[in-house]
Amino acid sequence: MSMPASRAPSSAQPGEMLIGALLRVPAQAIHRRIINELNAAGFKGLRVPHMAVLQLPGPAGVRPGTLAERAGISKQAMNQLLHSLEGLGYIVRSGAPNGGRARIIRFTQRGRDAYAKIHDILRDIEREWSAELGPRRFTQLKELLLRVWESPLTH
Repeated sequence: MSMPASRAPSSAQPGEMLIGALLRVPAQAIHRRIINELNAAGFKGLRVPHMAVLQLPGPAGVRPGTLAERAGISKQAMNQLLHSLEGLGYIVRSGAPNGGRARIIRFTQRGRDAYAKIHDILRDIEREWSAELGPRRFTQLKELLLRVWESPLTH
């Protein structure tokens, strides 16, 4: 089996790899796996770009502009994704409780089921990564990533 071009050679040293690639490549692999497993489980039509909407903490009760900001994409691009997900039956857009033109996103039952399946897939991935790295190292990885997440480095 040949290694994908995006993977670093096994001889690469940690100092040679930049943090962006070290974080991006596993994240992309996780997103591809989530979408593949969702499609295989009957959640048809989902594609990797939909992960911009389906990522934690999810779109429920949020405005499209907030989702676009979270995902780092334009409002127009987010609205295209939302339109697609709405057409596939995963979400609905409705008026905000305070009225006006604002719209908020809500999961349909199908969307809630897909979101629950995402959590199951992520738990499977965590078990596999823990087995690969060892429980102590996997816990350290998560602790370090959480520390970066909560630090000013990511805000």
